[in-house]
Amino acid sequence: MRLSRVHLAIIAAFAAIYIIWGSTYLALALALQSLPPFTLMAARCLVGGAVLYGAARATGASSPSPRTCIVASVCGVLFFVGCHGVLAYAQQRVHSGLAAVFLATIPLWIVLLQLVFSGSERPTWKTVTFLIPGIAGVALIASHEASAGSGGLRASDVLLLLGAALSWAAGTFVSERHSGAFSPVGLSGLELLVGGVVLLAVGATRGEFSSLHLSNVSVASIAGWAYLTLMGTVVAFAAYTWLLKQVPTTLVATYTFVNPIIAVLLGWAFLGETPSLWMLGGAALVIASVAGLLLMRGKSPGTARKSWSVQLSAR
Repeated sequence: MRLSRVHLAIIAAFAAIYIIWGSTYLALALALQSLPPFTLMAARCLVGGAVLYGAARATGASSPSPRTCIVASVCGVLFFVGCHGVLAYAQQRVHSGLAAVFLATIPLWIVLLQLVFSGSERPTWKTVTFLIPGIAGVALIASHEASAGSGGLRASDVLLLLGAALSWAAGTFVSERHSGAFSPVGLSGLELLVGGVVLLAVGATRGEFSSLHLSNVSVASIAGWAYLTLMGTVVAFAAYTWLLKQVPTTLVATYTFVNPIIAVLLGWAFLGETPSLWMLGGAALVIASVAGLLLMRGKSPGTARKSWSVQLSAR
């Protein structure tokens, strides 16, 4: 039986969000070889944000209201400074696959925030039980990787990566509570632009400009940045937003536990990052926890499920 063009497009879109977003950790590792973390992510955000916001306005999106600008500013800092900027800073020392596993805890943090703050959708006790294997997996990875000697994982980097995941979850939480009618693509572009400006300021404060010499930037770093910006931010996001209109959002959100698997495999294949059995066991627990949360979320009302899914594109 031949597949229709729509079916082929859906397969291609899933391949994009699975493989492209899963490979962004490898691209980030390459880009960091000769580019400083905050300036690197600032350049990615500013270019990607300009493309997305410009595309939204060119296709008829209205100007954002002052309220939308405020929400976009808060979310832009949480998403792209607190998450992506901190991720890049930590991934200077942490293996790409390991970083991907820690970032996969974002759905766990979202549920915890829903438990703590009133006025939000309250998770059921069945949903909360799915937090247990994820927390156990993080503890397993952190304890055994940290005891691996001089080449092991530092406690500070564990906190940074978990803090990055929490920052994205907090941005999701704010966005859900203050969502408006503005174009999702335009809003993402605006958030990227705000995040890029703040990242640029952070990089300048840290002295990254003075230490950055374009003659020393490698081809691999430029290729990594270009891949992050064009493929990770523009192409995969376009595929993601199109998929949300074609298939159930819970199915689209499966990328949240497929991406870490792709990242670990690519880190092993191209960067020589050999995962330990403890890391693989912990990663399996985290992925199982996220998959369980998605399964439970798939049974919730459609509007809440869509809002939760749309804001999980932590790339």
